[in-house]
Amino acid sequence: MIKLICFLCAIIAFFVIISIAHPTGRKITLYAVLIVVALIMLLPFYLMFVMSTLSTNQIYSFPPILVFDSNLITNFKNMVEAVNLPRAFLNSCIVTFSYVFLVLFFCSIGGYAFSVYEFPGKNALFSILLVTMMIPATAGIIPWFIMMSKFGWLNDYKALIIPGCANAFGIFWMRQYCQNNVPKELMEAARIDGCSEWLIFFRVIAPILKPAYASLGIMQFVNQWNEFTQALMILRKEKYYTLPLLLKTMVSDRGTDYGAMMLASTCAVLPLLICFLCASKFFMDGLTAGAVKQ
Repeated sequence: MIKLICFLCAIIAFFVIISIAHPTGRKITLYAVLIVVALIMLLPFYLMFVMSTLSTNQIYSFPPILVFDSNLITNFKNMVEAVNLPRAFLNSCIVTFSYVFLVLFFCSIGGYAFSVYEFPGKNALFSILLVTMMIPATAGIIPWFIMMSKFGWLNDYKALIIPGCANAFGIFWMRQYCQNNVPKELMEAARIDGCSEWLIFFRVIAPILKPAYASLGIMQFVNQWNEFTQALMILRKEKYYTLPLLLKTMVSDRGTDYGAMMLASTCAVLPLLICFLCASKFFMDGLTAGAVKQ
C-alpha cells in the first residue's frame, strides 16, 4: 500500500512539474486527468459486464476476478428460468418511448410559447413553473398515488406516462433553447408566406430544435427507463413489470443468483448506452447551444 501511494505521488508530481514547465505539458496533464476520470466512470460498467460472466461464488471471491469468464451461458439459462425478461423489456419500451415522445411534444410547444409569444400573466406563470421545480418529487408522491387510484390507473401505464409528459424542467429547457436559437425574423417570414402557427412550428421551428430534442430526450429516456418508485407503487401484476421491478424480483431471501442478476442488469443498461452513443453529437450540441449569448 505504501509503495502504491508513493507511486501515485510520483506521478502527480511529474504531471505538476511538466504542466508548470511548458504549455504543452498543461495540455498533456489535462488529457491525463480526463482519461483517468473517464476510466473511473467506466469502471462500474466494466465490472457489471464481467460479473455477468461469473458465477455467484466467483463474484464473492477474493481477490476479485476482473476478467471475463465462461459462465455467461449458465447465467443466461438461469435468468430465463427466473424472470420473463423479454416481456419486461417490452413493457419498459412502451412506457419509456411513449413518455419521451409526449414530453418532447408538449414541452417543446410550451417552451416555444413562453419564448416567442406575449400573453397576460406570462412572467407570473413561468415563475410558478420554476417554483414547482424546487419542490422535491417525493413530497408529491402520496397525492400523486391518491389521484392515480381515484382515476383507476392502478396497473395502468397511463399513471407513469401522462402526469409527467409536460414537466417543468422540459418546458424550461426548451424555452431557454428557443430564446437563444429561434430567430423571430424567420417566423415573420413564414407568416408573410401564409403559414399558420402550427405549420410554422412543425415545418420551421421543429427542425431548429433537433439538438434540444436530443439532449432533453436522452435525459428523459434515462430517467423513465430507470423509474422504480412510481412503477413499484402502480404496477401490482408481474406481467406489467418494467425492467427495474423485474430486477427487484431477482433478489430473494433464499439466495440471489448474482451472476444472472448482473446479466439482466447488463441487458437493462445496454439500451441506455446505445441511445446515448447514437445521439451523443446532438446531445452535446444541445448542452452547449445558447451558452454564449448572441
